[in-house]
Amino acid sequence: MKREGCNLMVVSLVVAIGLSLYAGRLQAAVTLPPDAKFLKRHFYKKSNICDNVEPYVLHQVKLWWNQDKSISAKLLKVLYADCMVNGCDASILLDGPETEKTAAQNSQLGLNAFILIDKIKTVLNERCKGPVVSCSDILNLAVRDALHLGGAPSYPVLLGRRDGVESNAAWVDLPLPSISKEEGLAYFQSKGLDLQDYVTLLGAHTLGKTHCGYVHDRLYDFNKTGKPDPVMSKSSLDKLKQQCPVSLKKDQLDPTVFLTDKYGPQYKFSNAYYSNVLSYDSVLKVDQDILFNNNMQEFVLDYAFSFEHFRKEFALSVSRMGSLKVLTGKQGEIRKSCRFTNKNNPNIK
Repeated sequence: MKREGCNLMVVSLVVAIGLSLYAGRLQAAVTLPPDAKFLKRHFYKKSNICDNVEPYVLHQVKLWWNQDKSISAKLLKVLYADCMVNGCDASILLDGPETEKTAAQNSQLGLNAFILIDKIKTVLNERCKGPVVSCSDILNLAVRDALHLGGAPSYPVLLGRRDGVESNAAWVDLPLPSISKEEGLAYFQSKGLDLQDYVTLLGAHTLGKTHCGYVHDRLYDFNKTGKPDPVMSKSSLDKLKQQCPVSLKKDQLDPTVFLTDKYGPQYKFSNAYYSNVLSYDSVLKVDQDILFNNNMQEFVLDYAFSFEHFRKEFALSVSRMGSLKVLTGKQGEIRKSCRFTNKNNPNIK
């Protein structure tokens, strides 16, 4: 579909739908996954385990964020890599050969995110008089706080998760950015999320970067035509070509580009992602493609016109993702170190 034709289609839709869009919501899940029923608000405080877990986590996240605002995107990426594979059990944090962390799909996870989680865990072990707070809960809290510092809402995080005792690179089935919207939606649905979660969580790309290698075909050889993707706006095409060369020089690293130009460099949470989708300025094809599905398109229009509504729905979708297949009660364990199971921890005799 040519971009000019797409523009006419979107303008017509905007005029037809107008402000009534907000009243005509799609049916979507508004509750947490079933496993979350055992999680509780202020679990550690109400259980007399440790009173100030959340303030301790926030303090450490804020110290780091003040020096490195990219930590918001890095932490969220780690949470996604954890929860979407084997449930939210902090298995992504485990070190060792053939663990999830070593899978090819996780090769670009930010090292700083793991270091920050380690720092928070050390502080909580000291302040709470022992390893009583799970790494899984720490990760969920740290993501919430880092996102909030960047402009996202501060949503309540239900607690009481426990940590998994296994991690296997073979489990990692995270899709690449080259997937179709149908494949992306099917993947989310296979994990217990829905269409609205898919479109909403893609909005996290407003904070992120990608490597030029994932965009190269759109810029130079779309569908092996030897030409760029006709849907991409000329301004974005010209700008990205300046940042992503047609070929790399010897020993040159694959450059990175921000997924949203307006707020990306500030790592500011915004709805610019959806504005980019509407103006055909999306960097990744998986992002641009959500405009060409009627149900997905409704959410794109909704979020592009209402930042506040996007903020609220994003909080729900992150909470839903953060509650997938959680371990509670006597399942799993509470690790002393987030990098090792207690059995394999060299510091535990």
